[in-house]
Amino acid sequence: MELPQELLERARAIAAGRIDPVPARDSATVALLRDRPGGLEVYLLRRKATMAFAAGAYVFPGGSVDPRDTDHALAWAGPSPAEWAKILQSDESTARGLVCAAVRETFEESGVLLAGPGPDEVVADTTGEDWEADRLALIDRGLAFADFLDRRELVLRTDLLTAWAHWVTPDVETKRFDTRFFAAALPYGQRTRDVGGEADQVCWTRPREALDRAERGDIFLMPPTYVTLGELAEYGESAAVLAAEREIVRVQPRVVEIDGQVRLDV
Repeated sequence: MELPQELLERARAIAAGRIDPVPARDSATVALLRDRPGGLEVYLLRRKATMAFAAGAYVFPGGSVDPRDTDHALAWAGPSPAEWAKILQSDESTARGLVCAAVRETFEESGVLLAGPGPDEVVADTTGEDWEADRLALIDRGLAFADFLDRRELVLRTDLLTAWAHWVTPDVETKRFDTRFFAAALPYGQRTRDVGGEADQVCWTRPREALDRAERGDIFLMPPTYVTLGELAEYGESAAVLAAEREIVRVQPRVVEIDGQVRLDV
């Protein structure tokens, strides 16, 4: 992947120790899946051109961990924070925040909620004015996710998530994220909706179709999204994705200079 030439001086300055990389913020993103007669589909949204990071890119729902995502009062069903810490190779508090952020951000950016009244149930419908008011309050950070679940007497269904990958933004970027990728199937009865916010377009697409569009230059995919879509394209249905055995390996692309050109080496 070729990068703008202006990143060259910053890469050289970091390599020489003249400046330090910006710290990477913990974040989570979820490849939301559904099964259709034509094959497995994944939900993507296009970030607005005005966004400071990944403007115009097609991405999975996701975002940074809110400090309140680590709240121990949050109702929890499924693998425990300690179990997730082993899977994600992190400490328990970080794992708790990442899993909560994955579910919260998916609801904020797609309207899909991976939670239910009990450990074996899931919300069937998240449409309606009251749900929309809560979603907007979560986005504005006027409402904590733990309080949202408590008020609706819901538990976070961590068993509906599968850990998929771990990507860290290159040192040269001025906005950096330490992101865990998850996969989840669209719960029965729920549906995504164009909820606006940071995105100006949303779509369901087969992973291979998204890759083909990117290769034609019709859409822009960041390397982690591109690689993840390539992996998902190997599966025919969501159940196979969620059952896949994954070793979570930290991947941090690096900026290299080759024949005077700045490139991203993954």
